[in-house]
Amino acid sequence: MATRLNYMEQSASLVSKMIGFSDTVSKESAIEEGIRSLVDIRASQINGCAFCLDMHIKQAKLRGERELRLYHVAIWRESPLFSERERVALEWTEALTQIGPHGVSDEAFAAARVQFSEKELSDLTFSVMTINAWNRLNIAFRNIPGSKDKIFGLDKAGLN
Repeated sequence: MATRLNYMEQSASLVSKMIGFSDTVSKESAIEEGIRSLVDIRASQINGCAFCLDMHIKQAKLRGERELRLYHVAIWRESPLFSERERVALEWTEALTQIGPHGVSDEAFAAARVQFSEKELSDLTFSVMTINAWNRLNIAFRNIPGSKDKIFGLDKAGLN
């Protein structure tokens, strides 16, 4: 399968602003990097974004995430490898990525509020929103998994 078009070239200014927004979400977030990585991976799994899933698994590995936990993100409900805070973040990610006809349930919100402050929950929501936007870009234009590894330094992950 080939890339449909290079949105990074066609909409360079918008991509630059999106990268800036993503960087701001990361830098100013009250949510720890490990949870943000899990959010990126889980949303990308749900959306079927091969490019983003490949990228965020490699980034997580480079940041020191254990490989077994990366394998278990898809089965987080059954896995003993995640903390309660991580589980709630993954549940929130799923609720926002697969918004049903009635929105996000009061139960999901209540569970999230037990684990996250208002600021943290707001920041977590921006993280979920950001990865979903990137997923849609990369799915629409079929960016090939691993095709930007050298540019982003992901070739160092040793996952070829």
